[in-house]
Amino acid sequence: MIIYGVALLSACLVVGLYLGELLGNILNVDANVGGVGIAMLLLVVICSRKNFAVFVQGESGSGIKFWSAMYIPIVVAMAARQNVAAAIDGGAMAILAGTLAVVVSFALVPLISKIGRADQAGGPGEIK
Repeated sequence: MIIYGVALLSACLVVGLYLGELLGNILNVDANVGGVGIAMLLLVVICSRKNFAVFVQGESGSGIKFWSAMYIPIVVAMAARQNVAAAIDGGAMAILAGTLAVVVSFALVPLISKIGRADQAGGPGEIK
């Protein structure tokens, strides 16, 4: 039954890549625009639907978990490599924008960390 999980994941990928290419054509961009992200969102939506519960339970669910654990880091690494290559080709402004985004993200980590701790401070029914 693991094959059903892999089949569901690959179907979401094919549909997501198709929609990403279609979106790229609509926006007049010669690239796939968000196809992998669309595929992952589609997988999340399908996995939460009761109609597809057979595909995401038991060993099929193990297949989805395995491939999503393998798939997401690989795609993120590939996208990061493309972004760095594009930034180097794009010049100083692209490198500055990327560096600024990283610095701002690092600066927001303590703030986000405090928000997470505030939610966990009180148990159910406790007044904070």
